[in-house]
Amino acid sequence: MKKRKPEKYQIWIDARKRYHLSHAHIQMARELGMNPKKFGKIANERQEPWKAPLPIFIERIYFKRFGRDRPIEVKSIEEIFGKKEK
Repeated sequence: MKKRKPEKYQIWIDARKRYHLSHAHIQMARELGMNPKKFGKIANERQEPWKAPLPIFIERIYFKRFGRDRPIEVKSIEEIFGKKEK
Protein backbone atom coordinates (compact mmCIF):
# COMPACT_ATOMS: atom_id res chain seq x y z
CA MET A 1 0.00 0.00 0.00
CA LYS A 2 1.39 3.36 -1.06
CA LYS A 3 1.29 6.16 1.50
CA ARG A 4 -0.13 9.53 0.55
CA LYS A 5 2.24 12.47 0.49
CA PRO A 6 1.80 14.99 3.30
CA GLU A 7 -0.06 18.17 2.39
CA LYS A 8 3.06 20.36 2.66
CA TYR A 9 4.72 18.35 -0.14
CA GLN A 10 1.59 17.85 -2.24
CA ILE A 11 1.05 21.63 -2.49
CA TRP A 12 4.49 21.99 -4.12
CA ILE A 13 3.86 19.10 -6.51
CA ASP A 14 0.54 20.64 -7.56
CA ALA A 15 2.17 24.07 -8.04
CA ARG A 16 4.92 22.51 -10.19
CA LYS A 17 2.32 20.93 -12.48
CA ARG A 18 -0.04 23.90 -12.59
CA TYR A 19 2.57 26.55 -13.36
CA HIS A 20 4.84 24.28 -15.46
CA LEU A 21 7.86 24.76 -13.21
CA SER A 22 10.97 22.61 -13.11
CA HIS A 23 12.27 20.80 -10.04
CA ALA A 24 14.98 23.47 -9.79
CA HIS A 25 12.39 26.29 -9.77
CA ILE A 26 10.42 24.56 -7.02
CA GLN A 27 13.56 24.07 -4.94
CA MET A 28 14.56 27.72 -5.43
CA ALA A 29 11.08 28.88 -4.39
CA ARG A 30 11.21 26.66 -1.29
CA GLU A 31 14.65 28.00 -0.31
CA LEU A 32 13.34 31.55 -0.74
CA GLY A 33 10.41 30.75 1.56
CA MET A 34 7.77 31.46 -1.08
CA ASN A 35 4.18 30.33 -0.58
CA PRO A 36 2.91 28.16 -3.46
CA LYS A 37 -0.66 29.22 -2.71
CA LYS A 38 0.30 32.78 -3.72
CA PHE A 39 1.82 31.84 -7.11
CA GLY A 40 -1.43 32.80 -8.88
CA LYS A 41 -0.93 36.44 -7.92
CA ILE A 42 2.66 36.41 -9.18
CA ALA A 43 2.04 34.37 -12.35
CA ASN A 44 -0.39 36.65 -14.18
CA GLU A 45 1.93 38.14 -16.80
CA ARG A 46 -0.81 37.85 -19.44
CA GLN A 47 -3.07 40.28 -17.56
CA GLU A 48 -0.21 42.44 -16.32
CA PRO A 49 2.41 42.47 -19.11
CA TRP A 50 5.04 44.32 -17.07
CA LYS A 51 5.43 41.27 -14.81
CA ALA A 52 8.02 38.62 -15.62
CA PRO A 53 6.87 35.02 -16.04
CA LEU A 54 6.96 33.05 -12.77
CA PRO A 55 10.10 30.96 -13.54
CA ILE A 56 12.09 34.07 -14.47
CA PHE A 57 10.78 35.91 -11.40
CA ILE A 58 11.94 33.07 -9.13
CA GLU A 59 15.37 32.95 -10.84
CA ARG A 60 15.89 36.72 -10.41
CA ILE A 61 15.01 36.71 -6.71
CA TYR A 62 17.16 33.62 -6.10
CA PHE A 63 20.14 35.27 -7.79
CA LYS A 64 19.69 38.45 -5.74
CA ARG A 65 19.49 36.52 -2.46
CA PHE A 66 22.10 33.79 -3.00
CA GLY A 67 24.33 35.18 -5.76
CA ARG A 68 24.05 32.12 -8.00
CA ASP A 69 21.74 31.05 -10.82
CA ARG A 70 20.65 27.67 -9.49
CA PRO A 71 20.90 25.51 -6.37
CA ILE A 72 24.11 23.49 -6.16
CA GLU A 73 22.23 20.18 -5.94
CA VAL A 74 18.68 19.95 -7.32
CA LYS A 75 16.32 17.43 -5.75
CA SER A 76 12.69 16.84 -6.61
CA ILE A 77 9.96 17.00 -3.98
CA GLU A 78 9.47 13.26 -4.41
CA GLU A 79 13.14 12.62 -3.56
CA ILE A 80 12.93 14.83 -0.49
CA PHE A 81 9.71 13.12 0.64
CA GLY A 82 11.28 9.69 0.05
CA LYS A 83 14.25 10.52 2.29
CA LYS A 84 11.99 11.81 5.08
CA GLU A 85 9.98 8.58 4.93
CA LYS A 86 12.97 6.36 5.70
